[in-house]
Amino acid sequence: MHLMHMHPICAAGAGALTTVLLATGCDGASAESASGEKAFSAVGFTFGARGDVAIHGASRAAVTPAGTHPVTAGRAYRFARPGDRLLVVLRHWPESRTKRASLERPTRQLPPEEQPVETGFLVDTASWVRAGLDGHHLQWLRRDTIRVDATGNAPGDLTRLTLSGPHGGGPGQRVPPPTTHACTHLDPDTPRRATLPDIERGTDVTSALTRLRALCLNIQYATTPGTAHPGTVHQILLPLADRHTPSTAIPTDHTTPLPNAQPLLDPSRPATLILTR
Repeated sequence: MHLMHMHPICAAGAGALTTVLLATGCDGASAESASGEKAFSAVGFTFGARGDVAIHGASRAAVTPAGTHPVTAGRAYRFARPGDRLLVVLRHWPESRTKRASLERPTRQLPPEEQPVETGFLVDTASWVRAGLDGHHLQWLRRDTIRVDATGNAPGDLTRLTLSGPHGGGPGQRVPPPTTHACTHLDPDTPRRATLPDIERGTDVTSALTRLRALCLNIQYATTPGTAHPGTVHQILLPLADRHTPSTAIPTDHTTPLPNAQPLLDPSRPATLILTR
């Protein structure tokens, strides 16, 4: 009787790890790990300037809320992130005053000024995940934090963040981010001077991130229409420790002052990397 040849890994049965099944092409009940849990596939977050976050995708059950907190003076809220999770932070405006007022007593006074809020989500995966924004690749993440800002969106304009694991169809080589050991001894609340990186409009995201990480700042993403190639840098806003000039832009435009060669940066607020849609 003719015996069908079996790949040695496939013959190992259910004990084989998901990553091995992927590498060998085994069908294995398929995206399951040795513990029987489903491997992370893909999840998406869609939201606008006023929030209204919608979560979708095959792995949406892996997402748990981490709370919504006001952003004071633009400072990033420090969410707790367990070591084996991915943290997603979405910055937006609170729900509209008109909507709030309809739900509140007429005598209650609304705050004179609005502050943005940050809504956090924990994603239960310790594997590499490919992040994309509005259809454009951002970076590979693992046990890390990703921030997206939609406060500049026009009414009805939605931002779409996607996270794809090995089973989510995300192409590309997984590239570990550069080490940030040089940043660990720095006080995240103390302003410091730094030389601004030379980043031109149209620079690819990977190159821009490499240069921005040297500043030891948190980074958040946003998108905008523009003339540069879609998915590349439109502009980067760097937070300044200056009450009158809260940020500087690179490359500069006609609406912001020319940046100082070594400005005093405020590390408590994130830099914003704006991509062209």
